[in-house]
Amino acid sequence: MTRIDAKFAALKAEGKKAFVAYIMAGDPDLDTSLAVMQGLPAAGVDIIELGMPFTDPMADGQTIQLAGQRALDGGQTLQKTLDMAAEFRKSDDTTPIVMMGYYNPIYSRGVEKFLADAKAAGIDGLIVVDLPPEEDSELCLPAQAAGLNFIRLATPTTDDKRLPKVLQNTSGFVYYVSVTGITGAAAAQAGEVGPEVARIKASTDLPVIVGFGINTPEAAETIASVADGCVVGSAIVKLIGEGRAPAEVLGRVAELAAGAHRG
Repeated sequence: MTRIDAKFAALKAEGKKAFVAYIMAGDPDLDTSLAVMQGLPAAGVDIIELGMPFTDPMADGQTIQLAGQRALDGGQTLQKTLDMAAEFRKSDDTTPIVMMGYYNPIYSRGVEKFLADAKAAGIDGLIVVDLPPEEDSELCLPAQAAGLNFIRLATPTTDDKRLPKVLQNTSGFVYYVSVTGITGAAAAQAGEVGPEVARIKASTDLPVIVGFGINTPEAAETIASVADGCVVGSAIVKLIGEGRAPAEVLGRVAELAAGAHRG
């Protein structure tokens, strides 16, 4: 059982929904992003998504693109992102960390080396948005063999014919992308999300977490109420991009988390 599995089991026992927060590693610099990361669990975050900066983040809107660019400009590397996770683990051995990003940096490092290093750093799962199920032998299956969850995205365009393929080797949870398009572009609507989550849950026992388009405590509450939890990314990254102090960022995260936990 991974930390992700354990977290969902604990939340289910408490009758609570999961609040997942995304931050970009190294944004705007390593020390600031580590300080934010270390404060997330106390702010109510159940699972941390740690973005891997990449030069061509095709699924991301301007907010997260700029965060990645700031991180890269500040010297962030894949090694420093792993080091960040390892530093976090020194004081927190229970909060799951999911690394999210694109395949190129992983491929450049070498899959076997990356997986060994990620496991050693305390990473629990991966979301790699540009690797479809047809490429499972590339990273998904080796990751699961190494003891890491491989979390797949389902979208509004994932029809009933495609869904079994998407779910086939997914573990940890299913990430439902609530809107078509890029991150931060549109607001998620519970009325549209609810039936889609139900459709996915009819085909899997995994928790279904909803992300994209959730930027207020109220939205977090309504979306979490029709799913097993929600993800907030751009709304948090935007505050960091505005130069807000970690304490201020974490205060807003706490408000968002409270909303999700009411869901």
